[in-house]
Amino acid sequence: MGNLIYLYGLTPTTEMEKRALPSITGFDGKSSLYTLPIGETTAIVCELPEDEYNAKNIENKVHNDMEWLQDKAFHHHETITFLHQQYTFIPLKFCTIYEDPANLQATISASEEQLSQSFKTLHANEEWTLKIYCKEQKLRDAIKKTHPVLEKKKEEIAKLPRGRQFFEKKKMDSIVDKQLEQEKDLFGESLHEELKSIATNYTVKKNWDKDMTGLKEDMVWNSAYLVPKEKVEVFKDKILTFEEQQADTTWKIEATGPWPAYHFSDFSQGEEKQYANNS
Repeated sequence: MGNLIYLYGLTPTTEMEKRALPSITGFDGKSSLYTLPIGETTAIVCELPEDEYNAKNIENKVHNDMEWLQDKAFHHHETITFLHQQYTFIPLKFCTIYEDPANLQATISASEEQLSQSFKTLHANEEWTLKIYCKEQKLRDAIKKTHPVLEKKKEEIAKLPRGRQFFEKKKMDSIVDKQLEQEKDLFGESLHEELKSIATNYTVKKNWDKDMTGLKEDMVWNSAYLVPKEKVEVFKDKILTFEEQQADTTWKIEATGPWPAYHFSDFSQGEEKQYANNS
C-alpha cells in the first residue's frame, strides 16, 4: 500500500520562498507537513498511509467514531488557522485527500490563472463573520406589549362575546409568530445592509440550530464578509455602533475574524476534489 496526500491548502510560491514552512505535525499525528511547489502555487500537504486512511476507513470513522472526527476536525481547523496567519492562504475542506500527486498537480495547473487572482484578492482582504442571536421569549413578550396591530386587536377582542374571544386570541398568537419572524429578519438585514457596503464580497448563510451553537438563544442571522484590510476598523465600528444603539439585551451580536477565507476563495469552493472523487 502506498501513501496518500492530505491537502491543507495553497499559498503563493513566492511567499513560501521567503518564509519556510514551520514544523507542523500532520493529520495522522506522526507525519509532518511539507510543501509541493507547482508553478506559482505551492500546496501544503502531509502524507498518510493508505491502509489506514483509504476512503472506506475514513467514511466509517466519520459516521461511527465521533471522538476521532472531533479530534481530526480540530487538527484541521487549527492547522488551517495557523497557516492562514503565516501566508496568503486558500484553505481546503476537511479530508481533501489525493491518491495520486499527478492529479493534484493537474488540478492546480489547470487553475493557475484563477488561483493567481484569488491570492491577489485574499492578500488585500480579510474574511469576517457575523452571527446574531435572539432571546425569543423576550422579543415575543415585547411584541405582545407594544406592537400597534396587536394593541388594536386586543381592543377589538375585549368587545366580543366570551366565546368569540377564545378563537380571536388564537389568531393573535399567529400574528405574534409572524411578527416575531419579521423582527428577526429585519434586525439582521438592517445591520447587513450597512456592512455589505463596506465589504468587497459577502454571503448570507443558513442559521445554525442550538445543537450546533450550544447556546440558549436562537441564531437569527449568519453571514460572512470579505473586507478590505484598510476598512476592517470601519467594519468593526459599524457593528459596535449598531450594538450600542440597542436599548435592551434581546439581541446578541457576534462578529469574529479574520478567518481563513473558506467562503471567498474560488478554488476551495469549486475546484477541490475530496477523497471519494479524486482517485
